[in-house]
Amino acid sequence: MKNWIRLPNSEGNCVAASKSSTSSPSVTVHEREIGRNGFMGPSAHIYHKHPPAGWADFEGPLRPRAFNLNKLAAGPECPLQARRILHNAVMEVRYWRLDGKMHALARNADGDILVFVHNGSGALYCDYGHMPYRDGDYILLPRGTAWRLDASDPSEFLFIEATNDAFSLPDVAQSAGHPAINPTHFDIPRIDDSFLAQQDDAFWEIHIKRRGEISTLTYPYNPLDAIGWQGDLSVVRLNWRDLRQGNQPGQPVPPAAHSTFVADRFAISTFVPKVGEGESGKLRVPFYHSNEDYDEFIFYHRGEFYSRGDIKPGMATFHPSGFPHGPHPSAYQKTMIRVPVETDEVAVMIDCAEMINIDDTIPDGAEWKAYVKTWEKAKETL
Repeated sequence: MKNWIRLPNSEGNCVAASKSSTSSPSVTVHEREIGRNGFMGPSAHIYHKHPPAGWADFEGPLRPRAFNLNKLAAGPECPLQARRILHNAVMEVRYWRLDGKMHALARNADGDILVFVHNGSGALYCDYGHMPYRDGDYILLPRGTAWRLDASDPSEFLFIEATNDAFSLPDVAQSAGHPAINPTHFDIPRIDDSFLAQQDDAFWEIHIKRRGEISTLTYPYNPLDAIGWQGDLSVVRLNWRDLRQGNQPGQPVPPAAHSTFVADRFAISTFVPKVGEGESGKLRVPFYHSNEDYDEFIFYHRGEFYSRGDIKPGMATFHPSGFPHGPHPSAYQKTMIRVPVETDEVAVMIDCAEMINIDDTIPDGAEWKAYVKTWEKAKETL
């Protein structure tokens, strides 16, 4: 734990600036939060005359980017080789589609995999048994688990790997304002009739990923042949709907983004619908911000993300640290101020302390090249 240099102070007319930024639709002061350690370290709020993201031009590789993952090809049959979106030494993110059954098992020896179900429904079969899945599920597959998916409906998945690491729950003491996850909301696989019925003596392959390469084991029977298990390690499932919280009169408003899973060098948060944030006609969070120690990746699952214009479900944005970002001009008045206080967006956010690399195999047609210009009110859309 760092012993940060903290000097609580203020300079200038912060009270007037704060009131001005939330008093009327004709906002003349723009609030920006500068935060360290993913906003869990020291922070400062600066009040600007002009939008901190209101640049006239942007050059160089350090730029915000946006992708439409709906435009990606289906990809290979093996999920461990699914289309890679981003990566670094501590994580990688892949996107995959499945229209039926996996005919081989998968096992990741490089780290835990967190599966987010974007669309579809079906069943997971793994070392621990059988478990159904639906849209909005997180499925945590511990490192070394053998598994396969059986899609009842065409399904799309976001795979997040904690490379050489494991996922755990966030420390609520270090996540100010974030409620603890109720452990009763987790589901586990079952040794049920469906699981026992899929056990057979056919030849089965297990595709194993280690150091980014695939090896194959072939068995003369289905290796998912467990008849029982006990212990405190298992595949678990959690749906974003279980994170929703109402607030009672006089209670603080729950945060829009719930810290959900953490690894040593990155964290995953979930934006969920909420009611009761401020009043219509007043500026809503997120305001402009500079997350100086983390790169940020957001996958948009459903709804209308109220600080982003022209961003639809199935799209993703990337904001590297080093520059401020915040609401688009097209969204600022429309959804940040002049609307009821309800929100309906659901999104998965990854904050990573290591610099994130966007995979260079993503086709040009899937990237919104003019995204960096949307703060300049560019007309191009996907």
